[in-house]
Amino acid sequence: MGESGIGKSTLLNLIAGLDRPDTGTIEIGGTAIASLDDDALTRLRRVKIGFVFQAFHLLPYLDVAQNIALPLSLNGVPDADAEQRVAVMLEAVGLADRANARPSELSGGEMQRVAIARALVHRPSLVLADEPTGNLDPESARQVATLLRDSVKREGAAGLLVTHSLEAARSADRILVLGVEGLRAA
Repeated sequence: MGESGIGKSTLLNLIAGLDRPDTGTIEIGGTAIASLDDDALTRLRRVKIGFVFQAFHLLPYLDVAQNIALPLSLNGVPDADAEQRVAVMLEAVGLADRANARPSELSGGEMQRVAIARALVHRPSLVLADEPTGNLDPESARQVATLLRDSVKREGAAGLLVTHSLEAARSADRILVLGVEGLRAA
């Protein structure tokens, strides 16, 4: 947690291997990610990391089910397995009745639930969430934060949520505050 501009998204980018650290080591599953080339980093992200973004990043020409299935397709999961996993995730996020809707037909809260389902459908070991409640009204934000926490726990993943919102941070098991003086426990 921390104020805007303090480096929360940069921290996520470093952990995801999108940016490279000047010093230090970041390991995921025992692999020092700075030692990986771009192709290996892409494979690691595709298999081990799920992303939930503030801006949703849903593909407008795909329906809800297709957006959720995208990581499975990229990972070569057979269609029958993918369909079953997508159906489970649609139920888990309460959108089974919206599987064929396009993102433009969804509310902000629904789009964020699709983004959470997409982040979890391939069963990553790490879920990175960058301000996932930032574009939502307070009630939708509360529901999305709870859904994200419960879904990460249910899937047995580790989750890292960055936010400036104390309300969203309260959904976490542990709160760390990033500030100009460094990192401290809240």
